Amino acid sequence: MKQTPMMQQYFEVKRGLPRDTLLLFRLGDFFELFFEDAVTASRLLGLTLTRRQNSPMAGLPAQAVDSYVSKLLAAGRKVAICDQAEPAQAGKLVRRQLTRILSPGTTLAANQMEAARNRYLAALAFDQRGLHAAWLELSTG
Repeated sequence: MKQTPMMQQYFEVKRGLPRDTLLLFRLGDFFELFFEDAVTASRLLGLTLTRRQNSPMAGLPAQAVDSYVSKLLAAGRKVAICDQAEPAQAGKLVRRQLTRILSPGTTLAANQMEAARNRYLAALAFDQRGLHAAWLELSTG
């Protein structure tokens, strides 16, 4: 089956992400999820799972994306957001770009964090002098 230019664009972005990252792909006033991402998001978020050319898809309103992303992060999922980088023009493929990649352990947006939960980040480095470790709680400043 021949892919549309928009789906080619989707697959190009999706290929550059870790396999376990859900891709929210902006189409006008909605963010769409396709294939296995759509199945997962519909289960976690209660979205209606539909099909286009026999492929699963689910959508969510763009103005509510932050609340849906918060729910996905709370469920332990990584999320990538691919937004439109220019206004849509009839008959022309909209340029899109990856604008955010979020994970439960690294997001610091106040509306996407549980107030009572700490966010720790650890780093290890090895060199000729030995092992070096750092541990930081990011969310309290």
